Amino acid sequence: MKRKFIFLFTAVLCNAFFISCESDNSVTCPEDYTGALDTTEEKLVGKWVLTAMTADTEIDLTDDSEENPSEDLFAQYGDCQKDASYTFSANRDYTYDQSQNAADCDNKVVLGGTWKLSGDLLSLTGSCNVQNIPLNFKDDDSAYTFTDTFNIVDVNGQTTQAKVTFTYTAQ
Repeated sequence: MKRKFIFLFTAVLCNAFFISCESDNSVTCPEDYTGALDTTEEKLVGKWVLTAMTADTEIDLTDDSEENPSEDLFAQYGDCQKDASYTFSANRDYTYDQSQNAADCDNKVVLGGTWKLSGDLLSLTGSCNVQNIPLNFKDDDSAYTFTDTFNIVDVNGQTTQAKVTFTYTAQ
C-alpha cells in the first residue's frame, strides 16, 4: 500500500495531463521553457531532497501489527520511498529521482523536463505534460513546501482523503 501512494504521488506530480487536441486527434505538446533565469529563479537551482511529508489527518501506513496512525507519513515510509529529489539546472532542465540512492529498491523513477518559477508558482513540463505547483519557501530559501490532496489507502485497505504537505530541502 505504501508503494502505491508514493508512486501515485510521483505520477500526479510529474505526469499530470493537460493535453490539447486538434480535430485530427494529434496531440500538441507544450513547449519547453527556455531562456535565462530571472534573479528570483536562481534560488531554485540545485538539488532539493524530500525531508518531510505530513497529512492533515492521521493515517496508519505501517504493517507492524499495531494500530498507530500518524500525520507524519514520512516516518512511516521505508528508505526507498523516502529517497526522492528534484534537481533544477540553470539551463532550465530538471530531473525528479526516486529510489535511486537507497539500497535494493524496486520501481526506480527518473523523470525530467524543463522548469520556470514565476513568483512562487513552479511550472514543470515533461512528457507532453504541464504542471503548476504553488510553493511556499522558508524565509531563508533553504526549503520549500507544497500541498495537494490525495486518496491514501492505509494498511487496512481503507481509503482516506487527506491534504499532504511535502517538504524539500536544499542540499
